[in-house]
Amino acid sequence: MSGLAVKVRFQPRDVSKIPKKMRKELLAKRRLALLKTAQVGLSIIEDRTETGEGYKGTFKPYTKSYAIAKKKGWPASKNREAFAGTSNSTVNLMVSNKMIGAMITKANPKQAVIFFSNPKDAKKAAMNDKTRPFFGFNRAEKKRLGKAFTRFITL
Repeated sequence: MSGLAVKVRFQPRDVSKIPKKMRKELLAKRRLALLKTAQVGLSIIEDRTETGEGYKGTFKPYTKSYAIAKKKGWPASKNREAFAGTSNSTVNLMVSNKMIGAMITKANPKQAVIFFSNPKDAKKAAMNDKTRPFFGFNRAEKKRLGKAFTRFITL
């Protein structure tokens, strides 16, 4: 799984007609606005996932054996106490929070990307995303990101 590009249409498209000094300021401002927008996107994914929702709807339930193991506190885990008593009814893709915690953002003047900093967590995320799609945005979330970008670019 590669990164999730945060794409926002931006006017004017041809900045070459803008004076050089203004163009440089605009491109710097656009990069920062895209980075902030990607951070909003990352928060959307984290918050939604924590409540058991993916961008396509509610996550399908855990298997019975997996839910029981999660409720008992993962006997094979070194951090058993951290997981003991966690809700087995909310499917939130969080066992140790490492995978979700590995999501980061970066941006250049043209685009921002949300991705996983660790290849192991990226692989885990790709597997989870096949079963329970979480790494993306629905139409309402895209609209929210567009509004965030507009707010950040005009500050």
